[in-house]
Amino acid sequence: MDTTRRLWMGLGALLIVSFGIMLWIGRDIYQTAPPIPEQVVTESGRVVYTREDIETGRQVWQSIGGHHNGSIWGHGALLAPDWSAEWLHRELVAILDMRAREQFGMAYAELDEGEKARLEAQLRPRFRANTYDPATGTITITDERAAAIDTVAAHYMSVFSDDPATADLREAYALRENPVPEAEHRRQMTAFFFWASWATGTERGDDTGLTYTHNFPHEPLIGNTPSASSFMWSMFSILFMIAGIGLLGWHYAVWHGREPKVEPPLQDPSLSIVVTPSMRAIGKYFWLVMALFLTQILLGATTAHYQVEGQEAYGFALAEILPYALTRTWHTQLAILWIAVAWLATGLYLAPAMSGHEPKFQRAGVNFLFACLIIIVVGAFAGQWFAVMQKLGLAHNFWFGHQGWEYTDIGRFWQIFLFIGLLLWLVLMGRALWPALRRKSEITSIAGLFFLSTVAIALLFGAGLMWRESTHISIITYWRFWIVHLWVEGFFEVFAVAVISFIFVRLGLVRGKSATINVLFATIVFMAGGVLGMFHHLYFAGVTTGIIALGASISALEVVPLALIGLEAYDTWKNGRATPWMARYKWPILFFIAVSFWNLVGAGLLGFLINTPLALFYMQGTNLTAAHGHTALFGVYGMLGIGLMLYCLRGMRPERRWLNGLLSGAFWSFNIGLALMTVLTLLPMGVLQLEANLTHGYWYARSAEFMTRPIIDVLVWLRVPGDTVLAIGAFLVALFVISLWLGPRPVSEASRQQRELARIRGQEAG
Repeated sequence: MDTTRRLWMGLGALLIVSFGIMLWIGRDIYQTAPPIPEQVVTESGRVVYTREDIETGRQVWQSIGGHHNGSIWGHGALLAPDWSAEWLHRELVAILDMRAREQFGMAYAELDEGEKARLEAQLRPRFRANTYDPATGTITITDERAAAIDTVAAHYMSVFSDDPATADLREAYALRENPVPEAEHRRQMTAFFFWASWATGTERGDDTGLTYTHNFPHEPLIGNTPSASSFMWSMFSILFMIAGIGLLGWHYAVWHGREPKVEPPLQDPSLSIVVTPSMRAIGKYFWLVMALFLTQILLGATTAHYQVEGQEAYGFALAEILPYALTRTWHTQLAILWIAVAWLATGLYLAPAMSGHEPKFQRAGVNFLFACLIIIVVGAFAGQWFAVMQKLGLAHNFWFGHQGWEYTDIGRFWQIFLFIGLLLWLVLMGRALWPALRRKSEITSIAGLFFLSTVAIALLFGAGLMWRESTHISIITYWRFWIVHLWVEGFFEVFAVAVISFIFVRLGLVRGKSATINVLFATIVFMAGGVLGMFHHLYFAGVTTGIIALGASISALEVVPLALIGLEAYDTWKNGRATPWMARYKWPILFFIAVSFWNLVGAGLLGFLINTPLALFYMQGTNLTAAHGHTALFGVYGMLGIGLMLYCLRGMRPERRWLNGLLSGAFWSFNIGLALMTVLTLLPMGVLQLEANLTHGYWYARSAEFMTRPIIDVLVWLRVPGDTVLAIGAFLVALFVISLWLGPRPVSEASRQQRELARIRGQEAG
């Protein structure tokens, strides 16, 4: 059995085992998620909230933007509070204040530390006790706690109205005035906030002494601190990572450089690729990429500015037209969309290039898919505007408005439409790749892996259809990260490795057999940590200790393939300087090198900084997670999308002169701008939030009191240089793409050769 076959079998076994464990853990989540009660009643018999109140309240929260107005259990936006953490703290303080006045005749804040400690010790066991009765579906609370709930609920009903008493808070939270117009909807939303908070402060009842959210968030008043298992599995995860890096380093030292160096061809082999009509039709996709990218950056700047003025932009009442929840929704959605469109377009361009086959009606399919993408973007974004502005109504919000879940926000109708579009993309890819999959050649396995990643990308988006409007939030979080983690961080990695390997084989810089073995080995390494590594997103989403153990152990392995990423970048650079004609591909290769750098920094260093259980307990939902998110999403996937686009454009528009000054400016603007944004704002702000959390609790690190401090304002303004430089880079790339259609047009020798080949084959592509 040859090496290639063994690697394919190993990859198959790994995926079967990994997805089997994923589904088994999913079954556990379905069975052990925090219960939603039929009613919450006091010991004296008063009904405080019903199940309908809680579920309708969640619908209301989702309809105004959900995760983009603060967060629940640490997942969501960073500007407004984490409502579950803040409710918990406010409710505790309200109870302590009542007891302080009763026992000491003064407010809780006025007591000395000994008196405070005495009250807290009295409160802790009773508050954490689980009073949920599975037989009746009832949570029973004391009358004292009900009074505290009434106090906290009144505060939030004021915040989400147009009450002048809480106008300053709405400004600090970047909420528009009267975000929830109906008083009954506001009351029901407080029921959802109460339930989410109840799960964080109530012990699960399985003799572990842990709350449903594994003691998250940090709240010293009731002993919400990291568990022993969080400490233990954090230490083990570090050991697993070190062992994995050691093994990979040993493998690299033993096998790297064994094969004789490849002598690059004298002429560009890509000139033999005939640009077919469907490949040429891809050009409009890259125009769409630029339009979405520029819009995303504009919305990102607007979203960041809300942290300074709250409801306005330089005096203009922007929140009344484009509220923060909407600009952030569109900003995060567009980040996924423009990158995905760039990758989809690359796949449609490379599939006929791999196979040398142009299926019948392929161009019509490419054009139809493009029209569908336009309709989905316009329709989904319009629905979200109507939802956040409370003009759609709860009855239609789930299907056509705003689902409220970060990165999976679009209404269910548009979600289904996009899934169908991805299936169409899969069909177009499959019919173009089929000849390459059937014949035995040096790129057969690469084409197979390329197609496998295409199948996974198309089908895994269907995980977003696995929940309904009333599905439990823990279960939604589980399926949501099938998309956020597996779709983006898993199989897009495989897609990228296969594409880059094909490009270097096609350019004659790597032997086909070597590339096949390397890409299969890299895929196994990525998938070893990438699939089950998803569970580090679920530590505090109402799951059991087993997920902490599994997630910590496996997610540490995600860093392993990134440890030697610098050596990969060096090889890429060396290959790119192997022959004079490779200068034509200088900029795609430089963007691939940038991907390697940000993979190490953003996905590797900043990713591991936050993904052990102990670290994430204190860092989830702070700007340290934002630092990882920005550097990994744009630094890796965005840079790769641009690099792939440039490679396709080189073949698609060979007759145009490349304005290298624009690309040089864009390349350095992207890297410098992203570095400035991270170093000047996201990291220092995250460190300050970490200190605040360690000292006072998570509620304080996310509070208006903390986020309106002068030092935070300074750090927010320090985003301007980085954002500006990055925006300049996007503008320069857009100008470059435009220049390939509207700029100077001297026909190069390479273009003449390509046209002659096309003429000889009877497939004139122009």
